[in-house]
Amino acid sequence: MSTSSKPKTPPFSSDSKKNQPSSHEPKLETSDDTTKSLLNHERIDLERTKARQRLQQTEFMLSAPTFRLCPADEGLEVAFAGRSNAGKSSAINALTNQRQLARSSKTPGRTQMINFFQIGTPETRLVDLPGYGYAAVPLEMKKEWQVELEEYLVSRSSLAGLVLMTDIRRPLQFFDEQMLHWAKDGDLPVHILLTKADKFKFGAAKNALLKTKLELEKLELPCSIQLFSALRKEGIDELAGIMSDWLAFDHT
Repeated sequence: MSTSSKPKTPPFSSDSKKNQPSSHEPKLETSDDTTKSLLNHERIDLERTKARQRLQQTEFMLSAPTFRLCPADEGLEVAFAGRSNAGKSSAINALTNQRQLARSSKTPGRTQMINFFQIGTPETRLVDLPGYGYAAVPLEMKKEWQVELEEYLVSRSSLAGLVLMTDIRRPLQFFDEQMLHWAKDGDLPVHILLTKADKFKFGAAKNALLKTKLELEKLELPCSIQLFSALRKEGIDELAGIMSDWLAFDHT
């Protein structure tokens, strides 16, 4: 007696659950995805190149002994801050591709001037804040400077962001953390440079970066962070990209 067998379900029928792709399976990257990724990388590289070219137009504007004598609070500016031996001047000179734009004092901590640099126009500025944390500075001067610095970070409306430099061998000292708390109070974006990254081998530098990231998370201090070496000219493109976003280079 012949028996009628059930019709076989076509291999790719909608009725075949076995052949349906699982929602948990990783999505395979197509040639279109690869092309989009490459184009995105090319766009980022081009933007960073343009930002570096723009930053090379930076020139000295003025020095102010106090924040009350700063330029008018208009336009956009990014402040650079750090301990007196964190390599701030070297970072600014590397970023702008100028050897003597920012000059470090022979006696760290003694220079208390706030130096303003215009980036092509007075409405777009880079601000070199005096180094902090150096023992040779009198206590009264430290206290006075800290009060003014907090006011600047919290209330300066043209301040678009803060680049905080900290030595990779001694990251996040007490006053570094104080700066980060002030910036948080003022809702100010912060980008940290772990400077002098050339002092470590690659693996050790990456470990220091990860450890500092975890410490920032523990302190609940939101900010971006990167490795930086003025000596090897490493990290300049990433920093230039941050500066471009904060100073709205695409719109000026």
